[in-house]
Amino acid sequence: MTKKSKKNFLPLSIALLTISDTRNLEDDNSGIALAYLIKESGHNLIDRSLVRDNLYQIRSVISQWIFSKKVNAIITTGGTGITGKDGTPEAIEILLDKKIDGFGELFRNISFKEIGTSSLQSRAIAGVANSTFIFCLPGSTNACKTAWEKIISFQLDSRTSPCNLTDLIPRLNE
Repeated sequence: MTKKSKKNFLPLSIALLTISDTRNLEDDNSGIALAYLIKESGHNLIDRSLVRDNLYQIRSVISQWIFSKKVNAIITTGGTGITGKDGTPEAIEILLDKKIDGFGELFRNISFKEIGTSSLQSRAIAGVANSTFIFCLPGSTNACKTAWEKIISFQLDSRTSPCNLTDLIPRLNE
């Protein structure tokens, strides 16, 4: 059970990347939903982009955001499956200083309750690079909503107790 402490809410600056060979920003329902949820939660969506499912295009955008002192968290949607060119985990993992293994485990557990054994096909991951938290989500709008509403929104909320990820972002305390 997640509890809210009496601390003040601290809005984060979040960048959003869609990885897709078939979508554009106008018909990217998962990206649109996540952008709405981020803003609705009181956070700042400071950048939103879309790239093809290509390791180097993904790494290029993510690396720029990791380097930026203005970005506290990054969320990606798409490319986490096991077919075709799905390569988001391979593109991102090499950039991480540390993986947050519990995120993928928890996401698949929650997803199992919603979609059954199909949840094993998700390679959703999370980690931290240069004090920037990164969450890689499937391209499904429902999966993105599940990840945000049941995990990410709480961990990026400074009021969540007993602990949350915002407490671990050094540049927020500078």
